[in-house]
Amino acid sequence: MVVGRRGRRPAGSGVPLTFEVIAGTLRERIHSGGLRPGDALPTQAVLMREFGAASLTVQKAMALLKQEGWAVSRPGKGAFVADHDHVADDADDLDGPEATAPVGGTTARVEALERALAEAAQQIADLRGRVEALESGGGERGR
Repeated sequence: MVVGRRGRRPAGSGVPLTFEVIAGTLRERIHSGGLRPGDALPTQAVLMREFGAASLTVQKAMALLKQEGWAVSRPGKGAFVADHDHVADDADDLDGPEATAPVGGTTARVEALERALAEAAQQIADLRGRVEALESGGGERGR
């Protein structure tokens, strides 16, 4: 596949830019089941090698996938396939509008944020418990 270079698309050429090719390839892998909800997406380094792309290009592709609801980031862990209702099985045309954003993409983002918030709240509660134990003279010293 011919990929546009330097972020410029020749007028009327229909040649996709590299970040669009990367995002489209990952979308297709998700749609086909090669990547399933919760699976880690390839790292930036892997995608750079696979597509011969610069880091900024890969970052732009990942940002697009996140914006569309196909991927979520977990700080310190990487990017993962978002949990969402799959695109209708009869949507064989991956270029159609029904394939550009998964059904429930916003819902998936909200759910991911809720999970992250719940994890953070649990960590805060755990830390409070440890602080209280230390302040009361008991507990978890030397840990």
